Amino acid sequence: MYFAGPEAGPPISARKITEDDEMITHGNEIKLFSGNSNRPLAEAIARKLNTTLGDIEVGKFSDGETSVHIGETVRGRDLFIIQSTCAPVNDNLMELLIMIDAAKRASAGRVTAVIPYFGYARQDRKARSRDPITAKLVADLLTSAGADRVLTMDLHAAQIQGFFDIPVDNLLGGPLLYSYFEHMMDENFIVVSPDIGSVNRARKVAERLNCPMAIIDKRRPKANVMEVMNIIGNVEGKKCLLVDDMIDTAGTIVQGAKALVDQGATEIYASCTHAVLSGPAVERLASSPITELVMLDTIQLPEEKRLPKMKILSTADIFAAAIENVYLDKPMSKIYD
Repeated sequence: MYFAGPEAGPPISARKITEDDEMITHGNEIKLFSGNSNRPLAEAIARKLNTTLGDIEVGKFSDGETSVHIGETVRGRDLFIIQSTCAPVNDNLMELLIMIDAAKRASAGRVTAVIPYFGYARQDRKARSRDPITAKLVADLLTSAGADRVLTMDLHAAQIQGFFDIPVDNLLGGPLLYSYFEHMMDENFIVVSPDIGSVNRARKVAERLNCPMAIIDKRRPKANVMEVMNIIGNVEGKKCLLVDDMIDTAGTIVQGAKALVDQGATEIYASCTHAVLSGPAVERLASSPITELVMLDTIQLPEEKRLPKMKILSTADIFAAAIENVYLDKPMSKIYD
């Protein structure tokens, strides 16, 4: 439907609004813009939509302030600004906020912030006295900047959608991941949740793959430090798939993999939507018993962080379909039908 090629229709920006699209009340042309956080993904999304990225300059002044200039008219248009708020987090977040502000001041019809990886999401509640709730703060910043809608994938906590006073579409990366593992299925395959917080995510994957599930019960003495306690379920002689939404320092996933091996697991696979991979993550993964780590491209992974055991799947198809559905005011559920 949205692939470029001989069978592709006219670019979405050139389509005439038909009777089926009569509910559209916003601008009559779509435009895609990208910051610097994940340009390859933005370009892939544009190709799927048979269009190109808009003309925008995103740089810095000599003192380090972010500089943005939109080089074409956006008046009355439907804008989608593609930007993950990954490392360097503050720079990428400011780029996104300033791009949204520039678009609104240029009289864009509607601005959708497409945030494949939504940073600052891990502090979504007051876990201790005097903690901030940064997920709510960033939600307020995006709204104040002028975003009319947010399109993201696998929020760290689903309730973050409620922090916004604008519509939020939280796409699912799971279908991409478990589709990749379907060919490995046999009677010895088991899905493992690396912690209690990931149980719902792991259960959905286990149900889709029609296999049993185990849970790693862990204790985290402080941030980015994990101590495995015990494993709930039988993993002896099993091929295990660890399922998580993000891998940051890789402490959780690597210690979990070692615990599974200690309990008799034969092969360890791991998957995540967001490969943050900060600090010692790459070194830990390189020396871990994990056979293969499958991740999505919501965060651009530098070449120096890539390992032979890593497999990166593209999210361009899903985001392209979601952007088209937002533009045409169609339901997101059709993406997964």
